[in-house]
Amino acid sequence: MAYYNYQQQSAPGIDQNFLWSVFSKVDKDRSGSISSNELQQALSNGTWTPFNPETVRLMIGMFDKDHNGTINFQEFGALWKYVTDWQKCFRNYDRDNSGAIDRHELKQALSSFGYRLSDRFYDILLRKFDRRGAGSVTFDDFIQCCVVIQTITNVFKEYDFHKCGWAQIPYEQFLSIVFGLKEQKY
Repeated sequence: MAYYNYQQQSAPGIDQNFLWSVFSKVDKDRSGSISSNELQQALSNGTWTPFNPETVRLMIGMFDKDHNGTINFQEFGALWKYVTDWQKCFRNYDRDNSGAIDRHELKQALSSFGYRLSDRFYDILLRKFDRRGAGSVTFDDFIQCCVVIQTITNVFKEYDFHKCGWAQIPYEQFLSIVFGLKEQKY
């Protein structure tokens, strides 16, 4: 899944001067790094509503390689590429150009990523990631949904020893995994 390859350290093909100008605009306090508040204010999900703070936190955690809670310029390059790739993906599946992905579009997107989920589970995903209660997910919530599913899938694979889609996990170990994911930086 190409959209989860966020380990790149630079943004290939992107003019570094352009990237620096964007970084400088986002870095409102001129600290040389971008906080989650600055990033949230800079990002747009296309619906004139603030970007989901949880999604911002996930992205900061993914790209903050020095673990200081902010994004420096080098880390910003990788984040910029990641968000741009997600925008392309989102637009590809937002077939009606509504600015949100409905249940059918979400199913198409996740199916193309290799997930085979029940219709009932898509209802659960919508309830979880549809902050507006509109029966669809916005750009920022789509990113969060996909990152969470991928993270949980990666953990599940560690326990699916026979690679058959089943895992046997004692209850307390399951709770430890779930609570560990809440603390973990995706």
